[in-house]
Formats: sequence, C-alpha cells, structure tokens
Amino acid sequence: MNTTIHLARMNFYSHHGCFEEERAIGTRFSVDLWLTYDAARAAATDDVSDAVNYALVYQTVQREMAVPSHLLECVAKRIIDAVKAEFPPVTSVRVKICKLNPPLGGQMDHVSVEMEG
Repeated sequence: MNTTIHLARMNFYSHHGCFEEERAIGTRFSVDLWLTYDAARAAATDDVSDAVNYALVYQTVQREMAVPSHLLECVAKRIIDAVKAEFPPVTSVRVKICKLNPPLGGQMDHVSVEMEG
C-alpha cells in the first residue's frame, strides 16, 4: 500500500546563500517534503511504531536546515539522504526548498529548488 506523507510549508530561519551576508544574517525559508513508503502494516495495526513518524521527520529536516550551505541544491540532497538513512521504510523523497524574499534586486515572493531521490 504505497502511501505519501506530505509535510507542508515547514518554516525555518537559516543561513544559506552564495553571498556572505546571507550566511551571516540569515533569511526565511519554507520547506515542503513528500515521502513515500508502504503503509500497509501501519494502516492495519493503527500503531505509530509501524508508521513513519512525521514528527521525527520534521526534526531531521530542521537539523539539516540548520547547517549553512551556499546552495539550496546541497541542502535538498542532505535532507533526502538523511530522511532515507533515518527512515529505512521510505522508498522516495521529494523536497522543495523556497528562499523567501531572495536578494535578487527586485520584488518577488520566493525562489525554490525541488529535488527527488
């Protein structure tokens, strides 16, 4: 029973960016994460120990967002690798990281990187 869990619009204040000021001052980010696993056992037992605990997944994402990086691609790959390593039932992970109000010299909502693995 293939199941997707979606953690939507997790918000973080992090220090990612190519500019030294971005890494020093930090900015706001929003992260969406989709993970897929076989939830047949969890659906049958109604026991969280048979499921992927999304509270723990959130903590994994939070930990990786706290590590400063130049590129969002690097952060996205770290999140995918960490989720797959810490939650073996997970078969695929898709992550979207949005840098809110990026310093691009104009007004815009966000720029984002999306990666799947």
